[in-house]
Amino acid sequence: MAVTITRACYVSRSAAMRAVDFKDGIDQNDAADRAIETASQNIDAQLHRVFYPTDTTRYFDWPNQGGSGGGQYASPWRIWFDQNDMAVMTALVTGGVTIPLNQVFLEPVNDGPPYTYLELDRSSTAAFGGLAQTPQHSIAITGTWGYGADADQVATLAANVASGDTTITVTNGASTGAGDLLVLGYGRGSAPFPSALGYAGAIAPYTGERVLVTNVATATTGLTQSGSGVTTVSDSDQALTWTGTGALNVGEVIVLDQEQMLVEQIVGSVATVRRAWNGTTLAAHSGATIYAERLLSVTRAMYGTTAASYTAPAAVFKHRPPPLLRDLAIAEAVNQVLQEGSGYARTIGSGADAHPAPGADLASKWEEAMTAHGRKARTRAV
Repeated sequence: MAVTITRACYVSRSAAMRAVDFKDGIDQNDAADRAIETASQNIDAQLHRVFYPTDTTRYFDWPNQGGSGGGQYASPWRIWFDQNDMAVMTALVTGGVTIPLNQVFLEPVNDGPPYTYLELDRSSTAAFGGLAQTPQHSIAITGTWGYGADADQVATLAANVASGDTTITVTNGASTGAGDLLVLGYGRGSAPFPSALGYAGAIAPYTGERVLVTNVATATTGLTQSGSGVTTVSDSDQALTWTGTGALNVGEVIVLDQEQMLVEQIVGSVATVRRAWNGTTLAAHSGATIYAERLLSVTRAMYGTTAASYTAPAAVFKHRPPPLLRDLAIAEAVNQVLQEGSGYARTIGSGADAHPAPGADLASKWEEAMTAHGRKARTRAV
């Protein structure tokens, strides 16, 4: 049974597999999908925070001054978010009373996001408590939670998308793959108090629908192979030319007949391709339709967003986790797949020098990630 990706991953299946030139195929794809999910989950657990965004309301007790329940011992104008990093706050309600966001500071103001706590402006009349009868869940904070929510454009839509569609077709598949968290309609809205420098209300909220890529298939590029390139069964026959309306992109995997190729360079109307990609078989081609991995199976309305309709050629963005965590996810995923393939008995060296492969460099990757992005055990102050 095929694995279904259920969460945002910090590296895509294709990026992990390409790192060591794994061969494509259903068994290998499933192994890679499990590995990238496991790696991403382990990163969250080890660093005590999540690195994908969620739009939601979360609740906190106040007053929360310690005791056997493990309180914060915070000043009465401060709430620590604990493991709940924040990117943008859109509403703060305490005991049923809304506190305007120009009376709220997100901290650390010079380093966030992520923001790890808030403070009420002590020069204002804002106060926690409101009409609450008990401290329990008396503060409701709405916003975009997580280490960050920024995204980069990676493609445009090749066809319109309705709110109920579970596949989308993009114009460039080079930077999208299973496990990626894409954002349709990505942007920043209007800050409610844009001139209130340093206040939560000066931060523009994120817009758009987050969609999780669960699988990738081919779609036609509108191009047809022409000329004398890739017409022989030879690795060195790499110059692909074409006719038709459309374009190829560096880094894309394309398919002619049954052979996959990786586009490594494009100069004018000639693409240099790496033949027999992903373990496919070299073949001669003549007038073949050129397909590319641009048809994405997706889970819509992820992480607190709402499904909507989009018109081509709307921009497609991809959530941007920290690069170090992307590299760590690749290292963890590759290590898991290789270990599974050897029955967790992988060795290096030969003969009398053979010994178990320790994955030693993973330790340095984890140390770097903990230093740069790990939530420290103690960060509070009264």
